[in-house]
Amino acid sequence: MLELGTYVPGFALPDVTGKVVSLADFNSAAALLVMFICNHCPYVKHVAPEIAGLAKEYQARGVGVLAINANDIERYPADSPELMAKEANQCGYTFPYLYDSTQTVAKAFRAACTPEFYLFDRNGKLVYRGRMDGSTPGNGVPTDGAELRAALDAVLANRPISNDQKPGLGCGIKWKPGGEPDYLRR
Repeated sequence: MLELGTYVPGFALPDVTGKVVSLADFNSAAALLVMFICNHCPYVKHVAPEIAGLAKEYQARGVGVLAINANDIERYPADSPELMAKEANQCGYTFPYLYDSTQTVAKAFRAACTPEFYLFDRNGKLVYRGRMDGSTPGNGVPTDGAELRAALDAVLANRPISNDQKPGLGCGIKWKPGGEPDYLRR
């Protein structure tokens, strides 16, 4: 996982309308939440309503929120930008949903799966990375965003966040053939 204290990697990616969104667009945010998601992953579908509600709630509190899809759309056309627009509308996403066609931003974040969450403080330092909560499809644990909410509340209150953070669990990012990053190779 990306080391805590790392500064947010820069990015400039198109959203579902084609508008380029960059890190500079979030300069005045109280914190920045970056999510790696996609359209077809059952783990993302499982938490999508909570993602939408959590994002809306914390955007109202000054948190910048965005999501990035880095999947290879040649092999996974269900994750195409056109279908991302439909998914964002159906799920009620109020944040930019960006497409990383080169997968370089995903690699800069050391992203591995969907969904995966990265929270940066006001100064752009990583304070939380991993999962939203312990809920997965079929395990019976409520989808409430408890772990991510605790981190968001702490960063907004200038309180420390526990270093005991669990990695994201879901579908692996669909890398382009030959493009799997070194950090995933064993």
